[in-house]
Amino acid sequence: MRGVVVAGTASGVGKTVTTLAVCRALEREGYAVQPAKAGPDFIDPSHHAAVTGKPSRTLDPWLEGDDGMRRTYARGEGDICVVEGMMGLYDGDTSTARVAALLDLPVVLVADARAGMQSVAATAYGFRTYADRMGIDADVAGVIASRAHGGRHAEGIRDALPEELPYLGRIPPSDDLEIPERHLGLHLGDEAPLSDEALDAAADGVRADALAEVAREPEWDTEEFEAGIRAEPVQATNSDGPTVAVARDEAFCFVYPSTLERLESLGTVSYFSPVGGDDLPDCDGVYLPGGYPERFAADLASSPTLPALADRAADGLPVFGECGGLMALSESLTTTDGDTHEMAGILPADVTMQERYQALDHVELRATDGTLTADAGETLRGHEFHYSSADPATDARFAFDVKRGTGIDGREGLTEYRTLGTYAHVHPESGAFDRFVSRLTD
Repeated sequence: MRGVVVAGTASGVGKTVTTLAVCRALEREGYAVQPAKAGPDFIDPSHHAAVTGKPSRTLDPWLEGDDGMRRTYARGEGDICVVEGMMGLYDGDTSTARVAALLDLPVVLVADARAGMQSVAATAYGFRTYADRMGIDADVAGVIASRAHGGRHAEGIRDALPEELPYLGRIPPSDDLEIPERHLGLHLGDEAPLSDEALDAAADGVRADALAEVAREPEWDTEEFEAGIRAEPVQATNSDGPTVAVARDEAFCFVYPSTLERLESLGTVSYFSPVGGDDLPDCDGVYLPGGYPERFAADLASSPTLPALADRAADGLPVFGECGGLMALSESLTTTDGDTHEMAGILPADVTMQERYQALDHVELRATDGTLTADAGETLRGHEFHYSSADPATDARFAFDVKRGTGIDGREGLTEYRTLGTYAHVHPESGAFDRFVSRLTD
């Protein structure tokens, strides 16, 4: 599968809108598009899925390892994979430039052209040559001008670009192409999607055929990486595979497609909606992904799901909650309006929403004892981004020490019975979900 990375000169230059316009333009030319996102984000992929109708792949070498990231890419399906970058091209420990280099994909640079013309070309040329200074094999192979008018403005940018940096189009300035923001990022794709009319207008400015020519097949052997998730996966002991109940609704919407694929490959997945008042399905274990439980705290408090979870957890049912899942498993959840709602009461902590984010980083955790997702001494890598704070009881037990990140006062993984709640999100390439499923038949 050919691919291209859509990267920005900085955050806020319009990468997401440009990515969506590129996807739409390529699809209109008859290409099957596989969307993807560099980094651990959940929000941008929801927009990709809303536009393309396909789950967006998460490509992050910290979460997945270099080979794991390549495996995730190789399992995509389509003619062209469009990868949206994160922050500016060279920003961060795990930069978009590094992701592009590891995947051997060309970079299409998105440059904000609101107040420039020839200077846009100069900026793009600088980004292309800076790769050598950084020692990163990042190939900046084309430019899309964001928030650029047509006519003389677009022509000035195009004519100023050197031959090795082709002009691949423009995204017009338009209020209809602004995606509203909320804490934890932009609104989800199914909440505030761009209108078809606005997206079509943006796609009109993309030179789809020229962009398709820039996209290329990686030189590494994708077929070698398509099968399997790890070199030595931990398999469930039950040959038929256990049943995992997975919460899926507006409160529990932050989940990597690879996670669901892995759980489905290891057993049976039964989806349910706590916000919708579903009963807890018959299952061998429960997974509560992250999301926005604070927005639906009243619905969760009145749902039969949380009391059922509390009863089953006390009886020894394995339950794994990540971020929003941890919040739902706690004693209580207090919103920024000061309203306190009772949660499942399994984990001994009270959670309070804050006005400012409390953690944002890649994390590394070391298991102090054997737990649902790791053996004692094992290290897991993940990602944390949350606006809530947890106040644990003085006798609360934790499963992990934090080697990198914030966690909960330098610790992570509240645990009670066979229930584990973490602020960290992990990817299945870490082996955490293999380990979780294997525990369900212990």
